[in-house]
Amino acid sequence: MNDAQHTDGRTAQEVADDVVARVLARAGRYDGTALQSGADGHTSYDGDQIDLEARTSLRRVAGLSTELQDVTEVEYRQLRLERVVLVGITGAGTPDEAELSLRELAALAETAGSVVLDGLLQRRRVPDASTYLGSGKAAELAAVVRAVGADTVVVDGELAPSQRRSLEDVVKVKVVDRTALILDIFAQHAKSKEGKAQVELAQLEYLLPRLRGWGESMSRQAGGQVGGAGQGMGSRGPGETKIELDRRRIRNRMARLRREIAEMEPARLTKRASRKRHAIPSVAIAGYTNAGKSSLLNRLTNAGVLVENALFATLDPTVRRAETDDGRIYTLTDTVGFVRALPHQLVEAFRSTLEEVADADLILHVVDAAHPDPEGQLAAVRAVFADIPGAMDVPEIVVLNKADIAAPDVVARLRSREVHSVLVSAHTGEGIEELRALLADQLPRPGVPVDVVVPYHRGDLVSRVHEHGDIDHEEHTERGTALRARVDAQLAAELQAASVV
Repeated sequence: MNDAQHTDGRTAQEVADDVVARVLARAGRYDGTALQSGADGHTSYDGDQIDLEARTSLRRVAGLSTELQDVTEVEYRQLRLERVVLVGITGAGTPDEAELSLRELAALAETAGSVVLDGLLQRRRVPDASTYLGSGKAAELAAVVRAVGADTVVVDGELAPSQRRSLEDVVKVKVVDRTALILDIFAQHAKSKEGKAQVELAQLEYLLPRLRGWGESMSRQAGGQVGGAGQGMGSRGPGETKIELDRRRIRNRMARLRREIAEMEPARLTKRASRKRHAIPSVAIAGYTNAGKSSLLNRLTNAGVLVENALFATLDPTVRRAETDDGRIYTLTDTVGFVRALPHQLVEAFRSTLEEVADADLILHVVDAAHPDPEGQLAAVRAVFADIPGAMDVPEIVVLNKADIAAPDVVARLRSREVHSVLVSAHTGEGIEELRALLADQLPRPGVPVDVVVPYHRGDLVSRVHEHGDIDHEEHTERGTALRARVDAQLAAELQAASVV
C-alpha cells in the first residue's frame, strides 16, 4: 500500500494536518488553518505530467527498510522516514510563527514519504544545550514515541551533533533535524547529473561533522605496520582510526564532486553566453517552494514541466523559450524553490544554479497569496537573494499566485506593499494576460538605432531584427530591405557591415 494513502481514505497530508492541529491544541494554539493551499488538479498547460506518475510510483512503502541489522562494525544512520513524531520550540518568535513552522515541518515530512503520527511543541526561547528540549520534555517525547510506535523523531531546527546524540539516547529512536530532512527530499527529487552532484555535496558537508559509530568501532585503528619487515622507516605507527579514515574519504569525495560541478559549469555558461550574444533577454522564475512557479512556467510557455502539490518538487532548472505579444523572444527559467532557514550547505552547493537568477534581466518572484504568511515567504526568498552576488540588483516583478483561493484583504495588503506586483492564478489563468503585458514592458529593449538597406541574400539579418529588435519602418526596395529599427550593438554592427550603400 502506498503510504501517501491510508486505509481510512485520507491522504498523508490530511493526516499530518490533523496531527499538527492536535499538537497546537495541546499548546493552546490552533485556528484550523492549513499550511498548503491550492488544488492538486492540473490544467492542459501542464501537459501529460509523465514525471509525476514516475515519481508517485517510487514513493516509499511503510514497513520496508534498507537499514542494516548488524551494526557491529559501523553504519552511518541513513534516513528512514516512515513513522515520525514532530518536535518544535516556540523560540524567540511569535506563537503564529511557531505554528507556521510546525505546519511546514509536517509538509516537509509528508513530502519525504513519511507518516506523521504525533508531535510536541515546547514553549522556550532558546534550545537546551544538551537535548534541545530539556530533560523533562525529552522524557515526555520518549513516552510519546513509545506510545505511537514511531521510528523517527523530526526536530524543527538544526541540531548540533552532541544534541542529536543526547536526544537519541533518551528517545531510543533515530533523531533527524530539519536540515537533514530537506537534504533527503532534495536527494529524492534530483534528476540531472549536476543536480545529483550538488545534493550529494551538500549531504556530505552536513554528514562530515556528524559521523558516529557504535561501541568502539570508530576508534579502531585502521593501519600501522609495527615491526613489519621490509616496510622501511616512516611506515610504522598507529595508523588512522576508522573515523579519521572515513572523514578523509568524505573530504576526497567532496573535492571530486566540486571538480565535477565546476566542469559542468562551462556548458551552462556557453548556453547563457549564446543567449546574450543573440541579445535574448532572460527571465528567472523564483520564489518560495510550492508557490506555483512550475505551474506559471507551464501557463506561459506550455512547457509541461512537473507540477506537484509538494515542497521542492522542482530542483533542476528548466529553460524555455517564450515570446511577447509584440513578437520579442525571451527565455523563462524555472529555478529551485526556497524555504525558511534554507540549509547553507544547499545554498553553497546550488550556487552555480542560483546564478541563473543573478544573470537574468528580470525576476518573476512568485508568492503564494493564499499562504498564511506570504510576507514571511517574501522575506525568506530575498534573504537567499542577498547571498547571491548581483541578484538584488535585478529588476523584480512580484507575482501573487493562487488568486482563485486567496483572501481579498491579504491581496490588497500585499499589493499596497509591492510596487511592481500582479495578481494571477496559474491554475485558472486569471491575470496571466496582465502579467504578460507587465513582463513585456519591463524587459530590456534594444537601444542602438539603425537605418540600413539589407541585401536580399542576407535575409538572416532581417529575421534576427524581427526576432530581437524593435522595427519602426520596413520597406522592400530594388536594392534590398530598408529597415529603420532599434537593435543590440552586435547586430547593429553586422547590419551596418552588410548594408547596401
